[in-house]
Amino acid sequence: MTYFQKIVIANRGEIAIRIMRACKELGIRTVALYSEADRFAEHTFAADEAVCIGPAAAKDSYLSIDAVIRAAQTTHADAIHPGYGFLSENPLLPEACVAAGITFIGPSAKTMRMMGSKTAAREAATHNNVPVAPGYQGKDQSVATLKREAKRIGYPTLIKAAAGGGGKGMREVFTPEAFEDALNAAKREAESAFGDSTIFLEKLIQRPRHIEFQIMADSFGNCIYIGERECSIQRRHQKIIEETPSPALTAELREQMGAAAVRAAQSAGYVNAGTVEFLLDQDGYFYFLEMNTRLQVEHPITEQVYGVDLVRLQIAVAAGEQLPIQQQHISPRGHAIEARIYAEDPQSYLPSIGKLLAYTEPQGPGIRVDSGVKTGSDISMYYDPMAAKLIATAPDRAAAIQKMTAALEQYAIIGVTTNAPLLHAIMTNDRFRQGDTSTAFLTETHIIPTQNFPDDYLLHTALAACAIFEYSGGNAAAARPRSPWQAAALKTGAFTAKYRLNETNYTVKLTPDNARSAYYITINNRGALLDESAELQSIEGRYDTSSNRCFLRQGSAQRIVTIARAENTLITMCGLLRLEISKPQPLDTDSAAKSAGTAPDEHSAIVKAPMAGAVIQVKTQVGDIVEARQPLIIMSAMKMEHSIIAPYPARVARIYCKAGDVVAGGAKLAEIEPITS
Repeated sequence: MTYFQKIVIANRGEIAIRIMRACKELGIRTVALYSEADRFAEHTFAADEAVCIGPAAAKDSYLSIDAVIRAAQTTHADAIHPGYGFLSENPLLPEACVAAGITFIGPSAKTMRMMGSKTAAREAATHNNVPVAPGYQGKDQSVATLKREAKRIGYPTLIKAAAGGGGKGMREVFTPEAFEDALNAAKREAESAFGDSTIFLEKLIQRPRHIEFQIMADSFGNCIYIGERECSIQRRHQKIIEETPSPALTAELREQMGAAAVRAAQSAGYVNAGTVEFLLDQDGYFYFLEMNTRLQVEHPITEQVYGVDLVRLQIAVAAGEQLPIQQQHISPRGHAIEARIYAEDPQSYLPSIGKLLAYTEPQGPGIRVDSGVKTGSDISMYYDPMAAKLIATAPDRAAAIQKMTAALEQYAIIGVTTNAPLLHAIMTNDRFRQGDTSTAFLTETHIIPTQNFPDDYLLHTALAACAIFEYSGGNAAAARPRSPWQAAALKTGAFTAKYRLNETNYTVKLTPDNARSAYYITINNRGALLDESAELQSIEGRYDTSSNRCFLRQGSAQRIVTIARAENTLITMCGLLRLEISKPQPLDTDSAAKSAGTAPDEHSAIVKAPMAGAVIQVKTQVGDIVEARQPLIIMSAMKMEHSIIAPYPARVARIYCKAGDVVAGGAKLAEIEPITS
């Protein structure tokens, strides 16, 4: 049955592609929306049609209801699917859809207002015998009132955006003295992300598990829960690993929490997909957290374990169909884990922005990747840094963990830094493997992202791959022109390259054996070995331009290296080991002379932007004396605020930016002079 003729997907990236895939299976045509920054993004070409709806900034494009409705009318679409994020929980969109005669694939505006607002949802939960944590959700948003209420609730207190999610507009406060600064930051972030600075307060329950229940309801009064998802592994209040079933729930507790989730949804007359989230404390008591009135990022693990297509169900329910399944027919099969692949530093969590020079996804039975990128895609400063979702499904939890561990080792992304090493370290952590998790897991375990520092064999592998890559003309379009000496060497079949890694120079010589498709490779005049079991002999090698991979074999030892060029650096990935191998250049004496004397004074230090973003607030002025760790500048990147702090006591000597500036990563923001006692 065809439910709709054409659906506009009011989103971008992997979720847009996921929805388009479901529509294609149902024979429904799709329309992609894109901003000017996403003109050639992957999701635009996954649809039948595509419409530009505005500039790069989300508020002028993906958050513009007028632009979304206009695109639907122009393309004669009869429904809009919002995905998650952006407008997915804004009741003005379903209202606009009703006014335009377009079906909104989600709950009604009335329901969304009740359950999408965390404050109204808490009230509804309380009235329907769903336990909630102590808090304040009043209309009085004055600083004095909020301070007083925080004192009444007791510290630690959690400040939360009433309209938000994903950790945006959320701050933990442990002392009264820190409350006002945290409140102001939460309000700014909430306004930026959701267009609504309203916040509420909640008692901070320490070391809880984060458990959510997937619900689905139709317009005939049927409402079911399709299992739970444990989302306790978080950084900055944002989930990075989810799994189902939760290792913490008994069958009895699952039934109690599922029934409470259904009550919460029915109290609002809920129709379509939604998620009811709970905190589970160490004593087994659970508290209503919020309801997300949309599809969740982590919905794939529910689909894998329960054998349902949640997007297809959403479309069917929106078209007026009755739910085809009942509660007693729902049972899990196996275990699934999702890991969110973020473009960010795995230790500081700062976003990483740039072009994907190489991108290879893991494959195999039980492996699913929902992504919206490929080689050549841009990770933009304007949007969320999640590049993809990796899902591993197996008969039990231990097998799913092992499958995820192996898949992360096969995931190769070059061009931006990702959190894959952190995810891998979590998978191999004993506490995680035992199911001993909470929202404080990362703070308590002090997990160090997997590094795999190169031994001699891995180093030889990377350097050999670099030589084969260059000899084969890898990334030729980006490569520097060869010198006359290099060109002459290639004509005779020899190739010599100089590389530098960790302040050590390496000379790699490659001599091809064309008859055997092999190379004799020496590194600093010594033979290269790929593995401790290998014997010194020629290395067979091939560079595949379509996958950006070098395939190397020496005897029975073999390795696969993903490799790409970034200006004067070759970046290699072998498993989780990522190396940036530079190519030393002759000294440019003209440039050196021009730059003489431009370095900052030895008694001052330049404060630089750790990533590209927008300057939100400059908190100091020239001449100010600042303490160590005092915020100097507040920046926003990928919808999150970041404080640029003083590394030590200092005097502010110069400021190079102002509020509203958009700066590149590494840009000078300020100059400070250390204060010595």
